[in-house]
Amino acid sequence: MSGSPAIAVSIAHPEPVTHPEPVARPESAARPETVVHLKPVAHPEPGARSSADNAISKRVRSFFAQKLYISLFLPLIILGLWQTASTHQWVEPIFLPKPASIISAFWYMLQEQELLNDIQVSVSIVAQGFLYGSLAAIALSLAAGMSRRVELFFSSTVNTLRHIPTVAWLPLIVVWLGLGAPAKILIIAKSVFFPVFLNTLQGIRNIDKSYIELANVLTLSKWQIVRKVVFPSILPAIAVSLRYSAGLAWAIVVVAEGLSGLEGLGFLIFRSQQLLMTDQLVVCMILIGAIGFVIDRAMFKTQQRLLRWKAGFDA
Repeated sequence: MSGSPAIAVSIAHPEPVTHPEPVARPESAARPETVVHLKPVAHPEPGARSSADNAISKRVRSFFAQKLYISLFLPLIILGLWQTASTHQWVEPIFLPKPASIISAFWYMLQEQELLNDIQVSVSIVAQGFLYGSLAAIALSLAAGMSRRVELFFSSTVNTLRHIPTVAWLPLIVVWLGLGAPAKILIIAKSVFFPVFLNTLQGIRNIDKSYIELANVLTLSKWQIVRKVVFPSILPAIAVSLRYSAGLAWAIVVVAEGLSGLEGLGFLIFRSQQLLMTDQLVVCMILIGAIGFVIDRAMFKTQQRLLRWKAGFDA
């Protein structure tokens, strides 16, 4: 066009954009990786294992040594006072012999007087009387506990007989059976019967009624109820009564043998008393106490084994 100014439009072409080259990173920094270091399991050397076992055994030994030390502390004090009184002659030897005289008398009785046979006789009589009395008591208490009629039938008679002292029965039983072992076994069985009977019957009475109701719902027979419900429930009461009765039986045998016997520890005690052989008397007393302690601990361990399912306090 003429007369109009020419407008020059210049289009600037942009320069091509140059992208920077990617910076080459080291291969380790390209992607962070989690490195887990696995330590090899260290198996103890045989020497280390044995040292650990030795440490445990030392702790166990120290525990028992501590308990043994505590239990022996009082007997050692009594023995020391006894020896001191004998040495300074505070008490006449006829009333309290020296500990050395007791040891000499024990050795003499062991060699010359068949002491082991007397111990065996006493233990045998106690074992038989304890077995017969406890079995009869458990059987009768189960029958009375499972039936009110049986309990009413026996209750008045049993409650009357149990108040008669054992010593009062002894002369009559000697008239019936003589001076032999059967009389002493019957005396011990009678002494064992009543504690076991009463404790077992009370244990049956303390059983939760819901257990019996559940057993009836499950249509269990009488024998199954006794075996699966009643007997496990009364086992703690039976165990306690048997432990008590075992100690009572061992005490009663001394009286029974002393009043109606020609052998046994009870006979030796009464003979020593009549002949004023105080050293032999003390020997028999120590033996009776030691054997009674062993019987009690044996019953206690049996009770723990039978009732290991029953948690309790242990100081």
